[in-house]
Amino acid sequence: MINWAKIDRLAKDWVLEAGKRIKDTIDEELLIETKSDANDLVTNVDKETEQFFIHKINELDPTHKILGEEGFGDKVDSMDGVVWILDPIDGTMNFVHQKRNFAISLAVYENGVGKIGIIYDVMADDMYHVRPGEGAYLNDTKLRPLQNVPLSKAVIALNATWIVPNKRIDYTKLSPLVKEVRGIRSYGSAAIELAFVASGRLDGYITMRLSPWDYAAGKLLVEEVGGITSNLKGEPLSLLNKSSLFVGSPKIHEEILEKYLDSYEGI
Repeated sequence: MINWAKIDRLAKDWVLEAGKRIKDTIDEELLIETKSDANDLVTNVDKETEQFFIHKINELDPTHKILGEEGFGDKVDSMDGVVWILDPIDGTMNFVHQKRNFAISLAVYENGVGKIGIIYDVMADDMYHVRPGEGAYLNDTKLRPLQNVPLSKAVIALNATWIVPNKRIDYTKLSPLVKEVRGIRSYGSAAIELAFVASGRLDGYITMRLSPWDYAAGKLLVEEVGGITSNLKGEPLSLLNKSSLFVGSPKIHEEILEKYLDSYEGI
């Protein structure tokens, strides 16, 4: 029998320790590389932080699988067993350029069922955490169920990249949404934007392409407070493959899905 309370305590301790290590070296010179393109950055701190978690998890139980952004974990092709899903620094561009608005995102699933979700906004020292069925929290404060605000009063997270013409798909269908809602925001970290939806600071979040480590923890937070998570077709999210992402309160999710995303074809 897995002691999830113990694993939850350990995971939080590791996240705080990793966050302290990042803050202690925040002003040191970074070794910056690019991955898929010039804007897809990775630093030595991303890599070192992922390796820190892998060492801790392997010490805890070497049979647990680890899906991490920087590739130091396992090749995970099944959610069978215990799977840790990790983004050591979500929002690396913010980390490099702003030294804020980045987060550690850590989730644990057993046979595809979420057991633990943690998003740690490092520089704000805010930990969003959840054990499904036991409530979602911002630090020690329990988060309230999401409110079904009307679209005209909603603040939605949406990157401007997704409302300009693209060679592969016309995203401009979302342009009218920008005019209908009260406000649009973009924070440059999917984990933080998901945490903001879960805590009511945002009413929804739309993006066209993310990886499981970007949303594995945030998905659990949003669902715990009554939110809906899906891809842009309204289908369940994949925990093994890239996906579009759409989260919000039930009313916001339904209205935007029917009004603006009904003809979405994918990417």
